[in-house]
Amino acid sequence: MFATIRFYYGSFIISFIAAGIMVPLMFIFRNSTDKILHKWNRIIMLLIGGKIETTGERNNSADMFVINHQGIIDIISMEAAEQSDLRWVAKKQLFDAPWFGYVLKLPDMICIDRDNKTGLIKLLRDVKKTKEVAPKRTVTIFPEGTRTNKQKLLPFKEGTKIIAEKIQLTIQPIVITNSKLLLNEHNKTAHSSTVHITYLDTFTVNKENKEWYKELADSMQNIIDKEEKIERRER
Repeated sequence: MFATIRFYYGSFIISFIAAGIMVPLMFIFRNSTDKILHKWNRIIMLLIGGKIETTGERNNSADMFVINHQGIIDIISMEAAEQSDLRWVAKKQLFDAPWFGYVLKLPDMICIDRDNKTGLIKLLRDVKKTKEVAPKRTVTIFPEGTRTNKQKLLPFKEGTKIIAEKIQLTIQPIVITNSKLLLNEHNKTAHSSTVHITYLDTFTVNKENKEWYKELADSMQNIIDKEEKIERRER
């Protein structure tokens, strides 16, 4: 019962700060959206009883972060931990959400319409433009395409692979564990916990290596399995 109450408390805190504080601030301070996201997501983590621990080094030359996905805490913890300007790839339905959609629109995140055949072309164009025009922003994507409560990664969508090969992106994989312990959107429970962010080795995509995308998924799954077995951390 207490874990359920904490879930609704945490959901309220996230919704209130995102819609009631971050969006108005981003309307006023259009050139400081990244700083607003970092600061207020740190406050969210504090208020809901979350801590962040990072392993490995963030590579400033990475064009794209590729991350496993469990829920909203993945985004909150990354924004709280990062000092750099992340450009998230998110589905169109989130951009269209009344008022809350401005959390994505105002910082100029990348919108992908999965129901539109030209969606991949637009995504390719947006990622390429980010690399060429705004190299200090790191495109950040969940290749599984949706959140899951399973330990095993869902099959990675082909869109990420196609874009990475076309533009020859430098990718840094990131594994996040324990985020659903802090706030589990599947069973609606929440607990105080430490979210662990692991930065893996960066690599530049070589399309001559036909197995690189599978190797990427395998390397991330290995970290997930290791943390579950040794540290008892769920992904």
